[in-house]
Amino acid sequence: MKRPLSRSQCVCISLLWLALCYLVLTYAERIDGPTLMTLFISGALVFIPVYKSLKQRR
Repeated sequence: MKRPLSRSQCVCISLLWLALCYLVLTYAERIDGPTLMTLFISGALVFIPVYKSLKQRR
C-alpha cells in the first residue's frame, strides 16, 4: 500500500491544478461544454486522491 500524501504535497498538487485551470480558462478562445467537462474530470482526478489521502491520515 502506498503512503498517504503529505499536506505540502496536497497543497502543491492543488495549486498546480489551479494554475493549469487558470491558464486554460484565460487562453481558451471560447469556454464551452467540452472545456468545462475536461476541467471537471481533471479536478476529480486530482482531488479524489488528495481527499482520500487526507482522510486516511486522520
